[in-house]
Amino acid sequence: MGGGIFVIFLAALAVIFVWTAVVIVRQGYEYTIERFGRFTQVAKPGFTLILPFIERVGRKINMMEQVLEIPGQEIITKDNAMVSVDGIVFFQVLDAAKAAYEVSDLYVAILNLTTTNLRTVMGSMDLDETLSRRDEINARLLHVVDDATTSWGVKITRVEVKDIRPPQDIVNSMARQMKAEREKRAAILEAEGLRASEILKAEGQKQSQILEAEGRREAAFRDAEAREREAEAEAKATEMVSNAIAGGNAQAINYFVAQKYVDAMHAFANAPNAKTIFMPLEATSLVGTIGGIGELVKAVRDGGDTPPPAPAPRPRRPGPFEQA
Repeated sequence: MGGGIFVIFLAALAVIFVWTAVVIVRQGYEYTIERFGRFTQVAKPGFTLILPFIERVGRKINMMEQVLEIPGQEIITKDNAMVSVDGIVFFQVLDAAKAAYEVSDLYVAILNLTTTNLRTVMGSMDLDETLSRRDEINARLLHVVDDATTSWGVKITRVEVKDIRPPQDIVNSMARQMKAEREKRAAILEAEGLRASEILKAEGQKQSQILEAEGRREAAFRDAEAREREAEAEAKATEMVSNAIAGGNAQAINYFVAQKYVDAMHAFANAPNAKTIFMPLEATSLVGTIGGIGELVKAVRDGGDTPPPAPAPRPRRPGPFEQA
């Protein structure tokens, strides 16, 4: 009976020994193995055997990339503006032993380190810079925090500032400033539009005047050419009349003088100030004048020295208030 109990005891002891000797590490984690409280090795994901009652699992380190939130912080900028800032930090443990034994509390250490450097970086910038240069803030924080956590076996992969909240009075001032800036831009654009319109209008007027001047020049050239041709025609007609007179044709000069007389009468009739035209009382005086000129030309042709006497004028008829 006593031997059976001893066997059962040994079997139970063996089961407990095997149970405590086998360590199964989950994927994404690494365990530190300690022997009498001293670090000896790191257990990778999978099956690992240790010496029971001599070795034990020390720390279970998460090797996956993790996210740590930075709570809201009140930060005074370079121009003495108070802003509330919060953010997040992405990090990954690369060395489980260092992360377990080089720092007491890894999460608290990363949080405090990031918060301190966030105050330092944003405190050296103006309010406008903190609102418009987030990429620079993130890059500077990443560089500083990553250098500080290298000895802990941690890699800081990304630091992001989530929100920057200025005081309400500063927000209202920024809104008024933005409105004034937009109104200024609108006024500038409107002025530039008016300027461009005036320039285009002036260019149009310039082109119109140039074309009008060219038209006047062309018209003057055409008028001068027409007058030149008219003068040539007049000279040719005068020459032909002179030749006809020299040849003894008295009708030519009669026609020439009559034509000039008719042209003169036409000019009088078309004058803008002419209201009344007085014609000669004796309509035959024109014919008599033309006849006299014809006799003169005939006498010159025949070679006579004294011209024939002019025809006697017809007696004038007395008026209604004159005695006969």
